[in-house]
Amino acid sequence: MIFITGPLYSGKREYACKILGCGEAELKNRAIWDVQDLAAQRGDLAALTDELSQYEVVIATEVGGGVVPVDAGERAGREAAGRLSCLLAQRAERVVRVFCGLPVVLKG
Repeated sequence: MIFITGPLYSGKREYACKILGCGEAELKNRAIWDVQDLAAQRGDLAALTDELSQYEVVIATEVGGGVVPVDAGERAGREAAGRLSCLLAQRAERVVRVFCGLPVVLKG
């Protein structure tokens, strides 16, 4: 599995299409994105990591770099998203951070 992360609208899906050699329509069958939203909804992040690892590419938007939310639930969601990203990065064969459309390989 390849784990791609980076800020919102940084070119993550475009990069996934490039490395998989497919278009946006086919990407839906081979990749999953916005997984940071799933982290807040699921309690068992290890089980979620197992499920997500079945995809060729998993894409998460970084959510922890801005202003810390006042709402405790939103803070917990960000915490869960960060922990999920750590678990996915550990499991992945390759980890890539895309920033301003530029991929930086962090692992593999």
